[in-house]
Amino acid sequence: MTNVEDFLKANGIDYVQHEHVAVFTAEDLGKHCSHVPGLHCKNLFLRNQKYKRYFLVVLHATHTTDLKKVSEVVGEKKLSFANPETLREKLGVEVGSVSPFGLLNDTLHEVEVYIDQVVYDADIVSFHPNRNTASLELSGAMFRKFLELMKQKIEVVNL
Repeated sequence: MTNVEDFLKANGIDYVQHEHVAVFTAEDLGKHCSHVPGLHCKNLFLRNQKYKRYFLVVLHATHTTDLKKVSEVVGEKKLSFANPETLREKLGVEVGSVSPFGLLNDTLHEVEVYIDQVVYDADIVSFHPNRNTASLELSGAMFRKFLELMKQKIEVVNL
C-alpha cells in the first residue's frame, strides 16, 4: 500500500492535513468536518453487472446520486456498489475511506474514474488519505496535478 502523504510530498503536491473522528458518510462529514476548508466530496466505488468494469465516481458531498445517470455516462445498463472485498482488492481501502487517493493502490489500473466538473473546478477540495480519520485539503491545482500522475482512465463529466 502506498502512503498517500509520502506520495504527495515526493511529487511536490502541497496539502494540509486535518485529523478528525472517523466519518463514514457525507452526513458525517457535515457534522464532524465543517472545520475542514474546501469542497467536501463523496466517492462512490461502483461495478457493472458482470464484475468486469469498476468505477470511482467523485461528486460534491451534497450532490444527489443518480445511479441511472451515472450508468448512462459510463456506458453501462446498470451499476451497483462494489462489495467491501472488491473495494479492498482494487483500491486497498475500507468502506468509508474511499477517495481518489485509493488510485495509488490500483496498480493494474482497472478502475475508471469519473469526476464531476464541480469537483474538478473547485478552488479547494478535501479527501480522506485512505483512512476516514483525516482529510487532506488540496488546492484545485494540486488535485489536478495528482490526477495527472495517475495512469487510470479519468474523465471529467457533468453529473
